[in-house]
Amino acid sequence: MSTNLAKLVPAARAEQFTGKLRLLSTLYPPVMLGVFLLIPLCITLVVSVSQRVPAGFYSPGFDLSHYLRFFTPLFLRQTAFSFVLAAIAASCCVGIAFPFTYLLTQLSQTAQVLILIFILSVLSLSEVIISFSWSVLLSESAGLSNLLVFLKILPQAVAWAPGLAAVLLALIYRTLPFAVLVFYPAVTRLNPEVSEAAQTLGASPVRTFFDIILPMQRRAIVTAFLFAFIFAIGSYLIPQMLGSPQHWTISVSITDQAIQQSNLPFAAALSLMLMLLTLGLVWLISSISDRGTER
Repeated sequence: MSTNLAKLVPAARAEQFTGKLRLLSTLYPPVMLGVFLLIPLCITLVVSVSQRVPAGFYSPGFDLSHYLRFFTPLFLRQTAFSFVLAAIAASCCVGIAFPFTYLLTQLSQTAQVLILIFILSVLSLSEVIISFSWSVLLSESAGLSNLLVFLKILPQAVAWAPGLAAVLLALIYRTLPFAVLVFYPAVTRLNPEVSEAAQTLGASPVRTFFDIILPMQRRAIVTAFLFAFIFAIGSYLIPQMLGSPQHWTISVSITDQAIQQSNLPFAAALSLMLMLLTLGLVWLISSISDRGTER
């Protein structure tokens, strides 16, 4: 009797410990979601409807004028420009990253690892360093144009920054590693027999890539586009440092309102409107992609 009881007690404790561990693993995701997403979001919402105090921050209230100010032509035009710029940057990023990743997977395993480490090292660079580096490279005094003059491709050195091309180039540079990260697992899972079968039936490698490989990766392409789009539209230092005032995005205005103008309620309202519009666009693109996949 005592022996059976001695066996049952550790078993009961082990079951109790397993139950606590299961409860902890269940609660952990919603707790982290609440701490790092919902609470900051609620604080931003409260600040966005507060009343601005000149020479101060804000006082609690229910003021919707900050949201109404978003619908003025200045901020609507700037928001539209931001979305178009981010969409162009994301499209270019996907157009470069997908064939690059496909060709990367054709190399040896060692070469793949080395190239991936080199590409992912870009993620360790801050937006400040990226912006400053591109501003030097695209400058007139010490930039790439001097190299082109030396090679007699350009008659004289020119400055490409500040300018729209400089902003676009830096955004593509910053978002490209994220797109490669999305594409790599999907492309490595491709069955090589599919390509071999298509080429056995007479398809050229180029036609196999565009007619077989590309449609099979539709979901990965959409995911990579959305990743690049979200990172591009959230970037504010690159447009500010490499662009002229007419190239500044809505993220630059949010920073300007929060830091330079000390208008936290309006900055919070702009942030929430940008987040809602981005979520709406992500939902729209995902829905269209899912319908296309089902067909």
